[in-house]
Amino acid sequence: MLVFSKEQLVLLAVPKTGTTAISAALAPRASIVMRSPPAVKHTPMRRYHRFLRPFVEQSLGRAPEIMAIIRDPIDWLGSWYRYRSRDALRGHENSTIGVSFDDFVLEYCKGKPAPFATVGSQAKFIRLNDGQIGVDHLFRYEAQDKIRLFLEDRLGEVIDLPRKNVSPRMELVLSQEVSARLHAKRPEEFETWEQARS
Repeated sequence: MLVFSKEQLVLLAVPKTGTTAISAALAPRASIVMRSPPAVKHTPMRRYHRFLRPFVEQSLGRAPEIMAIIRDPIDWLGSWYRYRSRDALRGHENSTIGVSFDDFVLEYCKGKPAPFATVGSQAKFIRLNDGQIGVDHLFRYEAQDKIRLFLEDRLGEVIDLPRKNVSPRMELVLSQEVSARLHAKRPEEFETWEQARS
């Protein structure tokens, strides 16, 4: 998570949406940088609103605008699946080695998924306790040019966003049957992504 005091902007770091690269590029400009542990770096909207908002608003003198990036839900799950297929996780309960992408997504659809498919929810990440989207500027990960232009305009400088924390490359195809099940079980993920700037 990054806080820019002069620009009155907070960037929430939704996992697997390229925010590690943005943080690497913009941390020197930020007034507050929350890097670790992951639970702090990836502070969701509810936790920000409850615990950090009073401090940030007092520090900045007013309520800043909040920005977040979300990814197409299937692509987002694919990134998690690839990330958890790393050799470093072999034998760990979070590893997806030996699990098909279809089975990973089917497990994610369950009420209490196995550890390897417990990856959270983008829709919940950016919402307040009342269910409303709590961010002012919500971008689709796929709209990298719009993200960069927004940040350049807001920060007043040209930004180069290097690729960081990239998941291993592999071709993933989700079957139509499993895709339909995902849409039925997690409609809020797709509805939220549709509301983001494309």
